[in-house]
Amino acid sequence: MDKVMRMSSEKGVVIFTKSSCCLCYAVQILFRDLRVQPTIHEIDNDPDCREIEKALVRLGCANAVPAVFVSGKLVGSTNDVMSLHLSGSLVPLIKPYQSFLN
Repeated sequence: MDKVMRMSSEKGVVIFTKSSCCLCYAVQILFRDLRVQPTIHEIDNDPDCREIEKALVRLGCANAVPAVFVSGKLVGSTNDVMSLHLSGSLVPLIKPYQSFLN
């Protein structure tokens, strides 16, 4: 769990994913469309993949991936992120991490 907490606090927006997960890809695209460049950790490429998955579930993710953290705090998985976005609560949460340089 320490590794997950350390990794999730590295940058403002961190997403734990698997390279073969279509929902992970959709969440990544959402953040990029909102002008946020999240740090992506593809856990299937990490030798501690199983331990990371277990830690994410213990932290409260219904599914291990995608797991989204903002400011080091767990936002949740796909359903949580999409619910926040549809309610208008996601953009204010990520506003400090948006980039308008393009």
